[in-house]
Amino acid sequence: MLQILSHIPLQGRRVLVRVDFNVPLDETSSITDDTRIVESLPTIKYIIAHGGIAILMSHLGRPKGKVNQKYSLAPVAEHLAELINQPVYFAGDCIGEEASTMVREAAAGDVILLENLRFYAEEEANDPAFSQKLASLGEVYVNDAFGTAHRAHASTEGVTHYISEKAAGILMQKELQYLGTALAHPERPFVAILGGSKVSGKIDVIRQLLTKCDAILIGGGMMFTFYKAMGLEVGKSLVEHDRISLAGELIADAKERGVKLLLPIDTVIADSFKNDAQHKNVSIENIDEEWMGMDIGTDTQALFTQEITNAKTVVWNGPMGVFEMPNFAHGTRAVADAMVAATSAGAITIIGGGDSAAAITQFHLEKQVTHVSTGGGASLEFLEGKVLPGVQALDN
Repeated sequence: MLQILSHIPLQGRRVLVRVDFNVPLDETSSITDDTRIVESLPTIKYIIAHGGIAILMSHLGRPKGKVNQKYSLAPVAEHLAELINQPVYFAGDCIGEEASTMVREAAAGDVILLENLRFYAEEEANDPAFSQKLASLGEVYVNDAFGTAHRAHASTEGVTHYISEKAAGILMQKELQYLGTALAHPERPFVAILGGSKVSGKIDVIRQLLTKCDAILIGGGMMFTFYKAMGLEVGKSLVEHDRISLAGELIADAKERGVKLLLPIDTVIADSFKNDAQHKNVSIENIDEEWMGMDIGTDTQALFTQEITNAKTVVWNGPMGVFEMPNFAHGTRAVADAMVAATSAGAITIIGGGDSAAAITQFHLEKQVTHVSTGGGASLEFLEGKVLPGVQALDN
């Protein structure tokens, strides 16, 4: 049974919180997108409002188990202080004397941010001694980092062996509630939209969703592997040759189950992989030999829009094309607009993190859908039906 934060007395207690402050920084160490920090604010504010001492720990980037100031969380501490309008005490290490002294001297309502957990290789190795050192800083453990819940690391799984009182943070609870309800008790029609470049990363998701969805819409680079399975020629488009037969099996499985597996009927092709390449909209039977597919076409956009706007539950994971290039972002934008329209009509709409979350944010539509997940890999594994170690570890 998952304990939630509101069930635990916090007054005067040290609350060790795993947050996901893995945010993008520019060359000057300025934060370019603070979504993940903003999403953690309800949990942080709840702890300090109830007299707890919030001891925050996170990773940032991939410092590969060594101290690298490029990945320091110091800029995040400054930004967080502005967001909560109170000081955030920054510990120059996540374990050791400096961290423990700072925690010992903290008063009720204080906020401390520990330095990058991944400055230690022991974090990703889920080392018991390292877990124990982290655990010694808190009396209560809260995991609010859904984005790392699919990894059994010291800060997500290891610490739970040394702190008996543990709970899911407000963001974690929200993520599990939306994704969990969508999968367990979806209002129908239930539609899933899957994109991205590769079928291989989405096989288990497609298999799982075939048992739950009324329709699955396929876009992105992975559609060309499905076309090859159907015997179509795709020019220089991305194809995973070792997955062609598997794509064929998924098509057959969908047919057998009576699930609509919708593949694009047209595509935008280009003569090279760059934004200003020559490009044109063609039917899927007419892809030029030397050209490559870069986006779903206009007829497909209309087809997908109709499916999405008629749905009552929609989950979207993966862009429809190379949305980073403006000329090939139209398909992804059409899906984003359809998600907004479906939400307005009363549907539950969930964006499954990663590139889809980046796209909806790029279009400034993130506030107009039901939920944008903060976890790319975690939401994918959740959709696959896998148990997330960081969530399982909270189970009392």
